[in-house]
Amino acid sequence: MSKVALITGVGPGTGAALARRFSSGGFRVAMIARDADRLSMLEAEIPASLGIAVDVTDSEALDAAIARVERDLGVPEIVIHNAVGGVFGNFQQIEPEALERNFQVNVMALLHLARRCTPAMVEAGRGCLIASGNTSAFRGKPNFAGFAPTKAAQRILAEAIARELGPKGVHVAFVMIDAVIDLAWTRALRPDAPDAYFIQPADIAEEIWHVAHQPRSAWSFNVEVRPFGEVW
Repeated sequence: MSKVALITGVGPGTGAALARRFSSGGFRVAMIARDADRLSMLEAEIPASLGIAVDVTDSEALDAAIARVERDLGVPEIVIHNAVGGVFGNFQQIEPEALERNFQVNVMALLHLARRCTPAMVEAGRGCLIASGNTSAFRGKPNFAGFAPTKAAQRILAEAIARELGPKGVHVAFVMIDAVIDLAWTRALRPDAPDAYFIQPADIAEEIWHVAHQPRSAWSFNVEVRPFGEVW
């Protein structure tokens, strides 16, 4: 039976690219997102896939979705938390409730996924949990006050989980995307930017595939990807 990969935040960019990459690599793919129509379209495109419309901040609904994945596809061997909550504005401008919700998406959902999915990985002696992050996890710029604190917390949580589960045979990694992802809305925001300015979702997916399949003697935790012209 094919292995199972579970991916949250399956939108039109990185999430969909991840679903396609893991499917092409022989995985049954479980796709979690809020947009049921998009998931239906991806189900029709991607063989042996299952789309479940869930808000990852609803822990009971997320738990039920994972149970359905286990029943219909199998126990996930790879879990990728790609769902993201963000808002722009400095600390005076943001609504405190927005920061709280972003924390629920970025941090608490990762915690719930880890608690729910990694025990089976530990029992099997193999598995992988990956969080897709970004530069905000390492620095707090003024207009990212509603976002950066949650991504920093996500990275530290992932590191704590990695230190716990690594010796038990489960690979945990944080993939930091230092770039603007090539999407219709990001292109609209930067209509004069050259193609080389953007990072391609398929290229992100390829690197995450690589991280998920690293040999046990050379596991990475902090992984950084950026376009060749990115200033850093």
